[in-house]
Amino acid sequence: MDDQAAGSPQDAHSVPMCYRHPGRETGIRCTRCERPICPECMVNASVGFQCPECVRGGSGTGHAPTAAMPRTIAGGAVTADPRLLTKILVGINLAVFIAVSVRESLLTDLVLLGAWPPAPFTPTQGVAGGEWYRMVTSMFTHQEIWHIAFNMLSLWWLGGPLEAALGRVRYLALYLISGLAGSALAYLLTSPNTATLGASGAIFGLFGATAVLMRQRNYDMRPIVALLVINLIFTFSPGFNISWQAHIGGLVAGVVVGYAMVHAPRERRALIQYGTCALVLGLVVLLTLLRTAQLS
Repeated sequence: MDDQAAGSPQDAHSVPMCYRHPGRETGIRCTRCERPICPECMVNASVGFQCPECVRGGSGTGHAPTAAMPRTIAGGAVTADPRLLTKILVGINLAVFIAVSVRESLLTDLVLLGAWPPAPFTPTQGVAGGEWYRMVTSMFTHQEIWHIAFNMLSLWWLGGPLEAALGRVRYLALYLISGLAGSALAYLLTSPNTATLGASGAIFGLFGATAVLMRQRNYDMRPIVALLVINLIFTFSPGFNISWQAHIGGLVAGVVVGYAMVHAPRERRALIQYGTCALVLGLVVLLTLLRTAQLS
């Protein structure tokens, strides 16, 4: 007969294929179910590697699914959809863009505005007038199609890998704090009657954190550095009407928070990571209060 019998010498020397990617040879097996897995499917565990199904189900241990849950390099939980939060953030930005396109008057209430009317009058609108929510709503507001298209492409390209590397909670903290830092610096250094908007502060925070992560993993940093330099050139080029303050504020916050997320020692990981987030957020609040006192 032509068929090889099970356990024959030819079968013994065949290289197993990843159970999720049949065309990929691999010598690694899941430590729980022993299915062959390729590098893309491997999830770090306390001992060896596990496949995504065993990670999600917590099977084969006799403990609760979270008891031996593998963690990301930043200590976050590994999830079935590593881009879920990125999808939600893109969805929120698109929803606000559609709402503003349908009802343009909404734009006036959502953009970051320092104070109106300007001095010597007491402001009744803007952040100095008590509308602190503008620090957040402006992060999700876009008016021009090219603006939201560029920002959402950048969010998708940068956000997915970062969300997978940091975990959802840490990724969301990075995004929001970077965006708020951008809003705070724009509020501090921009003319109080100038309106600013866009997710660029948060996006630049993702740029900074990505650079930190790539450096820590010893990846080739030339692509991200080149892209960041190009964006900074556009940021400071005259005629583009770009808020460089928001970009720089988000970038600095992203580097600081990203460094804490990636380099925090395991034994004090949560304390250092969330402590750094709290310090940066505290600085954002302090700058906002100082500018408000100046304009009031």
